[in-house]
Amino acid sequence: MEWIVTIVLGLIAGIIGKFIMPGKDPGGLIITVLLGIGGACLGKFLGEKLGIISSAGKSFDLISLGVSVAGVIIILLIYRIIFGKK
Repeated sequence: MEWIVTIVLGLIAGIIGKFIMPGKDPGGLIITVLLGIGGACLGKFLGEKLGIISSAGKSFDLISLGVSVAGVIIILLIYRIIFGKK
């Protein structure tokens, strides 16, 4: 159940991340959603390893949303570096 919440959080974080980092990314909406889910998973992993968020207890709060958005921004930066216009 916790990963379902992470995926939904990723959808929200992907939209917020795209709002923070606008631009013409190749792939459109579907890639943005997938990057959001990947960013949420990355943010969850890094947040747990750094002790920012806990894997036990609450699954959704503002801190986990912020960590997920940070993960989305990291993933978007990497994506733009690799697949951006050359």
